[in-house]
Amino acid sequence: MTAGMSSSEKMPVLFLGHGSPMNAIEENEFVAGFRKLALELPRPQAILCVSAHWETRGTWVTAMEKPPTIHDFGGFPKALYEVQYPAPGSPELARETKAIIQHTEIGLDQSWGFDHGAWSVIRHLYPKADVPLIQMSLDAYQLPQHHFDLAKDLSLLRRKGVLIIGSGNMVHNLRMVAWDRLEDAGYGYDWALEASAKMKAFILDGNSQGLIHFRAQGKSFDLAIPTPEHYLPMLYALALQEKGEPVRIFNDKAIAGSLTMTSLKIG
Repeated sequence: MTAGMSSSEKMPVLFLGHGSPMNAIEENEFVAGFRKLALELPRPQAILCVSAHWETRGTWVTAMEKPPTIHDFGGFPKALYEVQYPAPGSPELARETKAIIQHTEIGLDQSWGFDHGAWSVIRHLYPKADVPLIQMSLDAYQLPQHHFDLAKDLSLLRRKGVLIIGSGNMVHNLRMVAWDRLEDAGYGYDWALEASAKMKAFILDGNSQGLIHFRAQGKSFDLAIPTPEHYLPMLYALALQEKGEPVRIFNDKAIAGSLTMTSLKIG
């Protein structure tokens, strides 16, 4: 997909707050935000997505021609389980990704596919499922600095027409969800709003170290990031920000008290 291509226009980088799997099939302001974003994106040759929902030992990339759509959730309406996102894979991009990453050995995976962290949002950007897509896993045994440094190795792909997407949620504490406020977009607990505001200040100030060392940021961050898998995809996106590149924040609302849908476009 990319190995034989000459350098082209540098692609932007995205972090998408994906929220509930139901965002795949519901109409709301967040999916409208994704569709609006799609109108301003250059057409990618391929997509590499780092999703919160694929944690592994070691780092892997999907390397099959036809990845399956994974319904990695339970208790949702039948219509959600019927959604398929039949985008082609790209074994060539998987091999190239393996070749350019210097920070760790990359495995080529033949069994995963597209989890809902990827397809539930990417289907709003490219509803025809006609852009080749691969996923890269999160090594659950590595520290945030490792993820940030690894992501920097991906920068060459931006100039080869690859759209790199991190998919997670900056604030994500399911144990503290206000289930009675699910429909109240904008409702956030004080600690969630405090953490969100501090994260956005770090992002806009270019303070990557403050974001990498999130465990040093106090109680609001501890509540916002009880486990790191939804937060780390944002670090992958920010690691790829080059000097002088703007960051635009959109879909910037809390939901259900303890989640934020905040999303980023870099470049």
